[in-house]
Amino acid sequence: MQETWTFDYPKSQIKDDSLSSFLKAKKKDLGIFLSYYYKKEGAVAEDVNLKTEPQFSDSNSGSFEVDFSLVHFNACLAIHEQVRESLKIDFEFDSKSSKLKLIGPYWPSREMDEI
Repeated sequence: MQETWTFDYPKSQIKDDSLSSFLKAKKKDLGIFLSYYYKKEGAVAEDVNLKTEPQFSDSNSGSFEVDFSLVHFNACLAIHEQVRESLKIDFEFDSKSSKLKLIGPYWPSREMDEI
């Protein structure tokens, strides 16, 4: 599985500092995006922060790292655990459509076992 998330983002604003500010303002959306990776565990990502500033590999793409609280909660089983995790996220700008695409890590999923 590999998750992606897309934002409207004008190409004229592509700079390290404005991208960092934009991502900090989208903390809630980043939490939802990261939660997709942990839904099978029954956990959600909260309190997302930039761990590293965006590093550009070329003029339209690069990567950054985030850290976040991973919260497991189940009222029936009296579980409420919280740990800090981090993930590397790649990004790409599409100048034609003025979109910023975030690409999470690839996590292979196990197929069913044969009998």
